[in-house]
Amino acid sequence: MFFHPMDFLIIIAFALSMWASFRVRGTFNKWSNVPVYSGMTGAEAARRMLDANGLYDVPVEAVPGTLTDHYDPTARTVRLSEPVYFQSSISAVSVACHEVGHAIQHQVHYPMLVARHKMFPVVNFASGVAPILILAGFFFQQIPWLLGVGIIFFAAAVAFQLVTLPVEFNASSRARDEMVAQGFISNEEERGVAKVLNAAALTYVAAALISVLELLKYLMIFNGRNNDD
Repeated sequence: MFFHPMDFLIIIAFALSMWASFRVRGTFNKWSNVPVYSGMTGAEAARRMLDANGLYDVPVEAVPGTLTDHYDPTARTVRLSEPVYFQSSISAVSVACHEVGHAIQHQVHYPMLVARHKMFPVVNFASGVAPILILAGFFFQQIPWLLGVGIIFFAAAVAFQLVTLPVEFNASSRARDEMVAQGFISNEEERGVAKVLNAAALTYVAAALISVLELLKYLMIFNGRNNDD
């Protein structure tokens, strides 16, 4: 293992990722202290948005932790962290409606979400195997195919992260439209909603950027070895 020129960009991307993580927590905490004018809790907003879209059979559950909110497509359940579930704030309503956005995507068979679900079993395996193969490829240079196969598996994981980006942005867009249309927030509160959702989206962008740069690095190393041969 050695320091590669691409590592400079990867370090910058890691710094961006750390900054994004701090920002999403800071933004969430800031707007958690701003009550939403409708007085709705995250759980109430999620339930209203689900029902408005005919998803009466999709439950909303509280789960421990902070920023542990997610939509479970297997159980068809919206799970909200306790602060989001019980609080009546711009952050709570924004995050809750974002997760419902994923439930709506599931209902309408949003193409990128469908692709993401189909990719998951393969990527789950590939993401576990890729680091082992890549590391072995660096140590056992006399077996060149190890690094090549590791790169293929790693590329599958990168593709999954890239597909995740439009899924997340689309869920946020659906959430913002519904929140305004159904009166969960006032026009003046849209700025706060945008801040919360954009901060969360940035973490996905940063993670995808790191993965793309790492993939490029491995490809450059692999091609360099082939050229030396």
